[in-house]
Amino acid sequence: MRTGQTKRTGSRATAVVLAAALGLALAGCGSGGAKSRTASASSSTAPASTASGAPAAPADPSQVLATIKGPDGIVLTINSAKREAGGFVTVTGTVKNTGSQPFSQAGSWRGDEEELQKNGGSLAGATLVDTLGKKRYYVLRDTEGRCLCSTGLDIIQPGATMPVFAQFPAPPATTTQVDFDLPTLPTASIVISQ
Repeated sequence: MRTGQTKRTGSRATAVVLAAALGLALAGCGSGGAKSRTASASSSTAPASTASGAPAAPADPSQVLATIKGPDGIVLTINSAKREAGGFVTVTGTVKNTGSQPFSQAGSWRGDEEELQKNGGSLAGATLVDTLGKKRYYVLRDTEGRCLCSTGLDIIQPGATMPVFAQFPAPPATTTQVDFDLPTLPTASIVISQ
């Protein structure tokens, strides 16, 4: 019995040590690197996310920074682009299928990088472009390569509206306007709020 108890105690201690090490590693990445979903949901001002990666609460629909109309009746509405204290920008909005057929091209939104293929239909391929500073900002990723963005966008049914978000490294504080790019959709200029 003592051997079983020692093994259980050792396993628990190992789990605690691993959790603490992961927490410290993620804290070191917080000032400009990627944050994990767990860290962003529990210890930052990032929006909490559901299992599909979508924000738990949709953005304020009365504020519209941009409306982007894409192929087959897909419409992306950006409701906010907020500079967060952790050194990143969170862009939130909704995607709606106004067409009569299921939209299955969201897989191309994830980008071309091989590592992003594991995200499935997502906003992983989105970028913010600071045209004055001549710099492009890519969606942040956690330590396992998953995007800090909405996932589960493989098929969007006709009439369906889904909340979406993506987190990017923050441009310099003097940059207030950026272009939002997403593969297959037109570019839109948006204003970053403080």
